[in-house]
Amino acid sequence: MFLRPILSCLLLLILLSCKTKQPSTNVTHNKKPQLLVFSKTNSFRHTSIPDGIAAFKQLGLENNWDIKFSEDSLIFNQKELSKTQLVVFLNTTGDILGNIQETAFETYINNGGAFLGIHAATDTEHDWDFYKHMICAQFKSHPKQQTATLEKQSSCKHPATAHLNTSFQKYDEWYNFKEPVAKQAVVLLELDEQSYSGKRMHTQHPIAWYQHYEGGRILYTGMGHTSAAYSDLDFLTFLKEGIHWCLGNKEVTIPEQGQSLLDKELSLWDVWMGGVHSSVDIDFETSDNVKTGKPLGLNNDPKNVFEIIEQDGSPVLHITGEIFGGLTSKNEYQNYHFETEFKWGDKKWEPRLKSKRDSGILYHAKGKHGTFWNVWMSSLEFQVQEGDCGDFIALGDVYGDVPATRKTRDNGSVYFTYDPLGENIPLKWGKGFESGQASKSTLYEKAHGEWNTLEIYTINNESIHLVNGHVVNRVKNARYDIANKTIPISKGKIQIQSEAAEIFYKNMRITPIQKFPSKYKNQ
Repeated sequence: MFLRPILSCLLLLILLSCKTKQPSTNVTHNKKPQLLVFSKTNSFRHTSIPDGIAAFKQLGLENNWDIKFSEDSLIFNQKELSKTQLVVFLNTTGDILGNIQETAFETYINNGGAFLGIHAATDTEHDWDFYKHMICAQFKSHPKQQTATLEKQSSCKHPATAHLNTSFQKYDEWYNFKEPVAKQAVVLLELDEQSYSGKRMHTQHPIAWYQHYEGGRILYTGMGHTSAAYSDLDFLTFLKEGIHWCLGNKEVTIPEQGQSLLDKELSLWDVWMGGVHSSVDIDFETSDNVKTGKPLGLNNDPKNVFEIIEQDGSPVLHITGEIFGGLTSKNEYQNYHFETEFKWGDKKWEPRLKSKRDSGILYHAKGKHGTFWNVWMSSLEFQVQEGDCGDFIALGDVYGDVPATRKTRDNGSVYFTYDPLGENIPLKWGKGFESGQASKSTLYEKAHGEWNTLEIYTINNESIHLVNGHVVNRVKNARYDIANKTIPISKGKIQIQSEAAEIFYKNMRITPIQKFPSKYKNQ
């Protein structure tokens, strides 16, 4: 009579063991996206808020969105936010959330949430650092309401502005900001300050922008003061298409012919700098352990670790390696061919003076900056290291399976080498996994000082590593552990590492693809 309970327990233990080795990738998606439109004000209150609410109700009906409207700060809690795919601040003003609610919101963004700020969202939470960096600007003043000319940044193929002319006019209340809009923002629309009168910023004047911030998607528009805005087709289309982007339904597209990723200003990139070794001459807190040291942070590169130099009239990325860091793409990318050339420089730095020259190209990078060693994001790594170019390494909570052969070192430890006919091995640094790394199949790296070509092909959640035209690794079933769930991952940012070795990159391009080249199918 006790046999059935015993068998049930044994079956449960087997299932749990299997799950530990290869976590489930099943994801529960809401059929109707859940939006929270929040319009609380503790300062000036816009009379257009009811018109905005009415517009969102209509957008919800037309796009099958389930929208909750609230002015109760207590709705910012883990239970409610876990059901929410997008938070909208509709002309909020002043200090509207308490400390507990702020923490819940930060966690929500870190876990992949999205945020849309409308007009006075920049006149909100002036003393909350996380929000300040997320929203990218803070309201200072405005002239009288009037018509102004707006210029679209045509080089940015964002769905929220695809319908707009390169130059157009709108009537609204145009905000000036306390400081220039933060560098990490990707500008969508700028005001032509010569087209209107009164108080102005007297510099470049962005009025709509977006960014991928600390795990979440962020979009802001300075329009939306007047009631008339919420019946303006251009503005409503901006909101609708912007929400689709926030929800991940649409992406910023790569030009069909491809795109160079390097220019003089590194305009497509941000920089995240990690902890500083005590050997570095710098006016900043240093440490012998750079893995735990205080990071310099976002777009703070006082030693010019990442810089563009010119060679034969073309931009070359020079990375000194002096401080650990990551050159981080502003955009997330999916379904692409990434190609670049690299060569090693001669300089090496602590704490790797006696180690191999090391760097790496991280892709499908997700979540917060500094998740790994206070420097890099969770990501898949194309290893760039002397003698190891093309190795795969799983960083943080982004990982995958590699067809590989299991091998044993003299000391008894296990390692894996890419083998197209091998068993698919789940690789992650963590409990229940044998390793987080797979070596390249063969070494194709050229001698020190010579240029090498590195390529990544990625379609959906599979990718291929090539060194000098040879397939050396393949990652399948890429996935991401986040908020107690495991989800498939097919897109993310790209990071170029600085890791204590001088290195140069040139001819860095990304091109959209729909499938893998047939010649690499069985390699």
